[in-house]
Amino acid sequence: MGWGDLGAFGEPSKETPNLDQMAAEGMLFLDFYTANPLCSPSRAALLTGRLPVRNGFYTTNAHARNAYTPQDIVGGIQDSELLLPELLKKAGYINKIIGKWHLGHRPQFHPLKHGFDEWFGSPNCHFGPYDNRELPNIPVYRDWEMIGRYYDDFKIDLKTGEANLTQLYLQEALDFISKQQASQQPFFLYWAIDATHAPVYASKQFLGTSQRGLYGDAVREIDDSIGKILRHLQQLGISENTFVFFTSDNGAALISAPKQGGSNGPFLCGKQTTFEGGMREPAIAWWPGHVPAGGVSHQLGNVMDLFTTSLSLAGLQPPCDRQIDGIDLLPVILQGKLIDRPIFYYRGNEMMAVRAGLYKAHYWTWSNSWEEYGKGTDFCPGQNVSGVTTHTQEEHTHLPLLFHLGRDPGEKFPLSFASEEYQRAMERLSGIVQQHRDTLVPGEPQLNVCDKAVMNWSPPGCEKLGKCLKVPESDPKKCSWPH
Repeated sequence: MGWGDLGAFGEPSKETPNLDQMAAEGMLFLDFYTANPLCSPSRAALLTGRLPVRNGFYTTNAHARNAYTPQDIVGGIQDSELLLPELLKKAGYINKIIGKWHLGHRPQFHPLKHGFDEWFGSPNCHFGPYDNRELPNIPVYRDWEMIGRYYDDFKIDLKTGEANLTQLYLQEALDFISKQQASQQPFFLYWAIDATHAPVYASKQFLGTSQRGLYGDAVREIDDSIGKILRHLQQLGISENTFVFFTSDNGAALISAPKQGGSNGPFLCGKQTTFEGGMREPAIAWWPGHVPAGGVSHQLGNVMDLFTTSLSLAGLQPPCDRQIDGIDLLPVILQGKLIDRPIFYYRGNEMMAVRAGLYKAHYWTWSNSWEEYGKGTDFCPGQNVSGVTTHTQEEHTHLPLLFHLGRDPGEKFPLSFASEEYQRAMERLSGIVQQHRDTLVPGEPQLNVCDKAVMNWSPPGCEKLGKCLKVPESDPKKCSWPH
C-alpha cells in the first residue's frame, strides 16, 4: 500500500473513512518508513527490530538485489533471531498472526516456533493457481497444520477479483480479541492481510464500489475491516488499554498500476526501489485516552520501531546482546517529542541511501536493469528523472546525490555539489554512514539458495486432507534475483 492511498494522506476519492477516523482520533506519521522496499525483509525487520542485512533477510548472489521468500527458498527466519512475540511471552502475552507470514515455510521457520501461539493464514502470498505438479498451490494454515490451499479450497477468482479472504481474516481477528478479553489475557495481534498485493482481491460486497477500480475495492474492504476491529475494541471496553498501529510493508507496486496498484502520493517510484515511493509508508498510531487526538508527527519512524515500542508498552527491555535498530516511539507518540535518528535505505546487501533530518543522500541509484525494463518491468512509470532513476547500477559513493525532501519530496532536483548547503549536509551524513559501516555485522544471508524440493508439497496436516503431493528430488541452486 502506498503513502498516497489514504484520505488522511490526501487521496482525493476519500474512500478510507475508517482509517481517516483512526488518524483523526490518533497520530499521523508523515515520515514513516519500511526497512526494505520488498515484503519479506520488511516483515523480518518489523518482528526483530533489526535491519534485514543484520537478520539475514537479504542475498549476496548479486549486488544490491531485492530478495524475498518464494516457495522454493531454502532459508527463513533463524533460531538465533529473537522475535517480538517470543519476548512478549515473558510478560504473559498471547500472540497471534493472521494472514501472511513470509519468513520461510519449512518446518523450522513456522511462526509457532518463533513465539506465536496461534496462526490463521499462509506462509507465502496468494500467487497461483498452480498445477500442483510443477508448482504446488500455497497452503493456508490454522496453527500447526494446513487446512487447505489457495485456489483449491480458498477461492480467488482472477477474472473478477473476488475472494472472501479479508472477511475470514477479519472474523479471526474479532474472535481472537473477544477470547482474550474474556480471559483477561494481554495479547499481541499481528494482522497481516494481503488483499492489495497483486493479484488484488476483494469480497463480493466490495467489488465495483470504488472509484479506483479493483485495487480501490480491496483498500475499501481493508478500511472497513479496520473500522470493525477498532469498534470491537471500544465495544469490549478495552480500547484505552490497547495500542494499535497501522502501516504497510512497502510502497505501492506501480508495476501493477493502474488496475492493481496504488498511489505513492508525491514520492518517486514505488515498490522494489529505495526512492521515497518504495519505502515511505502511511502510518497511524491509535490509543484512545493516551495518544492525543489529531496529532501529526514528523518523527523519522521505521517499522523496526514497532518492535522496541511494543516491548516498552509491555514493560520489557530490548535484547542487549545484539544491535537493535528500532527506537522506542512512546516519547514521540505520548509527549510529542522528536528523536534525532537516521533512516537507512537498503536494497539487498547494499546501503543505497541514508536520510537524516530533511536531507537524503543516495550512495547508489538503480531502478531496474535495461533488460528488465525492455521486457516491460517498470517500477517508475512516467517518472524518469535524468541521472536519478537509472537502469544501470550507478555508484555515487564519493559524491552522493543529495536531496532536500522538504523542498523536493519527489527527489527530482539534486543539490549542487558546489553549494555550501551540500557541503554542510554531507559532512553530517558522512559521519552517520561511516559509523554505521564501522559497526555493521551482516547476518548469514538466508535468501541465496532455492530448491524445488522445499516447496509446499506436503505441509503438516496434508495427510488428513489427502492433499500431500509428491516431493521432487532435491536440487539446490543459487536463486536468481533480477531486481
